[in-house]
Amino acid sequence: MNGFKTAALMAVMMALFLLVGNLLGGQTGMTIAFVFSLLLNFGSYWFSDKIVLSMYRAKEVTRAEYPVLYRIVENLASKANLPMPKVYVIDSQTPNAFATGRNPEHSAVAVTTGIMNILSEDELEGVIAHELTHIKNRDILVGTIAATLVGTITLIARMAGWAAMFGGSRSDDRDGNIFYELALIIIAPIAAMLIQLAISRSREFMADEGGALVSGNPMGLASALDKLSRANEVIPMRTAKESTAHMFIVSPLTGKSFAKLFSTHPPIEERIKRLKEIADGRR
Repeated sequence: MNGFKTAALMAVMMALFLLVGNLLGGQTGMTIAFVFSLLLNFGSYWFSDKIVLSMYRAKEVTRAEYPVLYRIVENLASKANLPMPKVYVIDSQTPNAFATGRNPEHSAVAVTTGIMNILSEDELEGVIAHELTHIKNRDILVGTIAATLVGTITLIARMAGWAAMFGGSRSDDRDGNIFYELALIIIAPIAAMLIQLAISRSREFMADEGGALVSGNPMGLASALDKLSRANEVIPMRTAKESTAHMFIVSPLTGKSFAKLFSTHPPIEERIKRLKEIADGRR
C-alpha cells in the first residue's frame, strides 16, 4: 500500500511540474520540467532522508556519545525485528523526534537534545518505539517524499506568482494563462496542506499503537506525548519547516495558532485516550 502511495506522490510531483512548465514556457517549458521532475523524483527516492536530516543539521551519533539513547534504540529495534537504524541528534531545545529513510535497511531515527532533557527513560522508550513502528510500517519513505512534494508545491506556487507578476508566460496567450497562474497560487498551498493531512493523521494513531506494543508500556508513550505537546507550545521549534511538520511525533508548529488550526497531527488528547485504552486492555 505504501509503495502505491509513493508512486502516486511521485506522479503528482511530475504532473505539477509539467503543468507549470507548460504555463511558463509552452512545449519547451514542459520538456525542461519533465527532465527536472525525473531528477527530483530520483533524488526524492534516494536522498530525501539526507535532505531532511541536513535541513535540521542532524548529527549522526555513536554509542559512546549517547549511550542511553543508543541502547534504547538498539534494544527496541531488536524487539521489533528491525535492523539497527542510524541514530541522529538535533541540537534544539524543542523536544521532538522523527524517523526517516527509504526502507528499514536504510533508516534513521532523529531526536532533539531537548527531548532527552525532559523525558524519563520509559517515556523516551515510548517515543523511540513509536518511530520504529513508522519504520516497520514503511511509513518513512512516504512521509519523507511527501515532505519533498509539499516543498515542491510551495516552490511551484511561488514560480506561478513570479510569472503572474512579471509576465513569464508566452505573450500570445498571456491573458488566458494568468488565470491558471493565479489559480495555482491559491490552490497549491491548499493542496500541500491536504496531502500532509491525508498522509499523517492515520499513520500517527497506528504508530502510537505499534509503539505501545513494541515498548510494552503504553502509558510511557502517553506521558511522553503529554509532555512533548505542552513543551512544544512553550518552546516551538523556530527552524521547523511546514513541509516536514508531519514527520515529527508531535507537530513542531503547535506554537503557531494558524498552523495549529490545520495541524498535520491528530489531537494529543485523542492519542493519549487511545493509549490509555490499550493499557486498560480495551483495545
